[in-house]
Amino acid sequence: MLTKADMTATILSNSEVAPEHYLMTLAVSGAFRDARPGQFVMLRPAGRGFPFLGRPLGIYSLAEYGNGARIEILYRAAGKGTKVISTLCEGDRIEILGPLGNRFELRPGMKTAVLMAGGIGIAPLVFLAENLSVNAPPEGLKMMLYIGARDSASLLGIDRMKNFGAEVRVSTDDGSAGYRGPVTDLFRKDLASFDASKTEVFVCGPNPMLKRVSEMIADRPVPCQVLMEERMACGMGACLGCTIEVRTPSGVEYRQVCADGPVFDLRSIVWR
Repeated sequence: MLTKADMTATILSNSEVAPEHYLMTLAVSGAFRDARPGQFVMLRPAGRGFPFLGRPLGIYSLAEYGNGARIEILYRAAGKGTKVISTLCEGDRIEILGPLGNRFELRPGMKTAVLMAGGIGIAPLVFLAENLSVNAPPEGLKMMLYIGARDSASLLGIDRMKNFGAEVRVSTDDGSAGYRGPVTDLFRKDLASFDASKTEVFVCGPNPMLKRVSEMIADRPVPCQVLMEERMACGMGACLGCTIEVRTPSGVEYRQVCADGPVFDLRSIVWR
């Protein structure tokens, strides 16, 4: 059982790395050393009245740091809360709750890991790729990344992915880098070539992309895990604000992304 730490962290850096996209580095307690790919944190500026609620953000990287740990958070300043977070500076304190949620499961015998990211969905997949590269079996593991974004300026994390040994396929909506069109088009072209018994797909991005992937794999046996991104208020299952529908052996049931996820079997998600 991982320990959840509710405390403040020190900001080591917080810089804009692309238009509206920021990379924040935090010095946190040793409780975060056991964080795993797929988990997230709730962040809220310390000592401020706004935002009243924390913002859920995925872990981009993790490393030991003194007697504690250092985590990186890659995020987009899309709303009022994250825009306030983007103004924080080195030395500022920020309230942090985590690590929260479940994690990506790594199936024994996996030979190929296919990672698919839409926009800022790349953040938790970089953490996953780092973990895969460190824990790869002696015979090796093939990693492929399919990444899509609005434009070339919004493509993030690619250099890190390449350093971890991933083969990268790129798409942009405006054609400024790679294939012009949705990243699911690139994935569809290669889908039939994957050996389902030795391949696992990990995907994170906007819901329309996730729904499209679920349709594409519906008649194929390749396993696929999805990291769902939903608005959250508490991050611990108390507020019921991030409820989704999933299929279970007993029928359709409600699950909370923060407490039961954020990682789910993609085939279990009910899309409306």
